[in-house]
Amino acid sequence: MIKLNIPDLRGRLTPNRALSDLTWLRVGGPADYLFQPADVEDLCLFMRRLPQGVTVFPMGVGSNLIVRDGGLRAVVIRLGRGFNGIEIDGDQVTAGAAALDAHVARKAADAGLDLTFLRTIPGSIGGALRMNAGCYGSYTADHFVSAQAVTRAGEVVTLTADDLNFRYRQSDLSPGAVLIGATFAPPKGVPEELHTRMEQQLAKRDESQPTKDRSAGSTFRNPAGFSSTGKADDVHDLKAWKVIDDAGMRGATVGGAQMSPKHSNFLINTGGATAHDLETLGEEVRKKVYASSGIRLEWEIKRVGEKLGDPAPQS
Repeated sequence: MIKLNIPDLRGRLTPNRALSDLTWLRVGGPADYLFQPADVEDLCLFMRRLPQGVTVFPMGVGSNLIVRDGGLRAVVIRLGRGFNGIEIDGDQVTAGAAALDAHVARKAADAGLDLTFLRTIPGSIGGALRMNAGCYGSYTADHFVSAQAVTRAGEVVTLTADDLNFRYRQSDLSPGAVLIGATFAPPKGVPEELHTRMEQQLAKRDESQPTKDRSAGSTFRNPAGFSSTGKADDVHDLKAWKVIDDAGMRGATVGGAQMSPKHSNFLINTGGATAHDLETLGEEVRKKVYASSGIRLEWEIKRVGEKLGDPAPQS
């Protein structure tokens, strides 16, 4: 593990930091370092002085992430209070990358701006940008104006939709760059009606998803390449949960990992699961779905780090 000595930082740099308590699934080994910058200037300073050979891994609130049991040979950068502001300016909403999706949706609704689709998406705005998060037929890209990021060289840059190249559950970002905020131009709405819609969406989510369990949201991307619309005429033939059900994998277990009996596209930690348990079960689901339907499910949950027992990299 490289030894870092970067003077004049105002944020917190922690070596050999366990990551399991920072992910919703509560699994995973340590990162070489965790850096929590105080603000944009602090992050820029850190990136400029960080040796070029050191890998940077930006991490949000860990809602869509499996860190493998051997940990992560990188500096994990996690943004906090200096990056979670939300501002309304006319018909636009600007939010820091650490702002929670739900908070952005509520504050926008207060101003009569419709980002209600974000209300039930776990995670922060930075993650929503990276994953082009969406539900109810709306996506982050639909309302995107621009984003700001700090590059690996420590420079603040503005990114357009062309730069990010949004796709279903994907976007592009230069290696090592850290998103720090974004601006959106949502459609207008009536505040009371927007809040009512979000309450209805929350109730529907809690009824159909294992929101009280340790999960990381949807495990696999929908094979059809689009989100549920939430409408009565929504087509379910190629939803991930449907092909998992058809393969007989609802409720399947490996160690402490389980495909939720309530929603079969949710991988949950029932207690004591390892990252190995979770990933092994996910791969078994992919194998069974392919055998059953010929469909190759793609992971939506990001999996990073080393498995226990992996050989150490050669220096």
